[in-house]
Amino acid sequence: MTSHQPALWRRAVAELLGTALLVAIVVGSGIAAHQLSPNDVGLQLLQNSTATVLGLTVLILVFGPVSGAHFNPVVSLADWFLGRRTGSGLTLSDVGAYVAAQAAGAIGGSVLANAMFDVGTSISVKDRATAGHLLGEVVATAGLILLIFALAATNRGALAAPAVGAYIGAAYWFTSSTSFANPAVTVGRIFSDTFAGIAPGSVPPFVIAQLVGAAIGLGLLLLLFPAAARAADDVVIPHGSQAGKPQA
Repeated sequence: MTSHQPALWRRAVAELLGTALLVAIVVGSGIAAHQLSPNDVGLQLLQNSTATVLGLTVLILVFGPVSGAHFNPVVSLADWFLGRRTGSGLTLSDVGAYVAAQAAGAIGGSVLANAMFDVGTSISVKDRATAGHLLGEVVATAGLILLIFALAATNRGALAAPAVGAYIGAAYWFTSSTSFANPAVTVGRIFSDTFAGIAPGSVPPFVIAQLVGAAIGLGLLLLLFPAAARAADDVVIPHGSQAGKPQA
């Protein structure tokens, strides 16, 4: 990362808060959708996806200038991978702090959503690990990685908030898994036995599928945009030297 980046602890706090709020939005809107439309799963998914699109867009705008608004371990890992040879992007120690903050935030966000709707925190029993769902996770994650880093590589990082929100909203519907595409969010959703939950046994295959998808997304990125590594500091929203003055 450049010398113009905020301190690591501040970036970690931004990742924790952003991921917590993202999971609170996903789980909370899922609970609300189930309560409002108990007999219509399609309407529940529409309500859940709409809230997620809007909420994710806002969260990227709020936290992007601080941490890059990754909220996702595969995005952080991809950022490190792309920037490791040029000295841009995250360092390995940064990745460790980001992933820990994202995981803690995701669990906290799920607990928060449960508390807001007074449903109690319990482990989900919703099994999702089918072959179709795992393929959906590969596709969703590959597309997400390609989108985020292609925007950075082509100096269009300012479009990340609406573009990522729109992609996730679409992937809710065109993937069988409803596009978790995020290991931290996947872990967080274990802790809510609700519409948005996932059983612990489904989590390892989901995370593996997400990592495979991220690798495919990176491969496509480097094929289409060979110079993408130079833009690692601009993921998700530019927050390097061009984003403002140095911060302590």
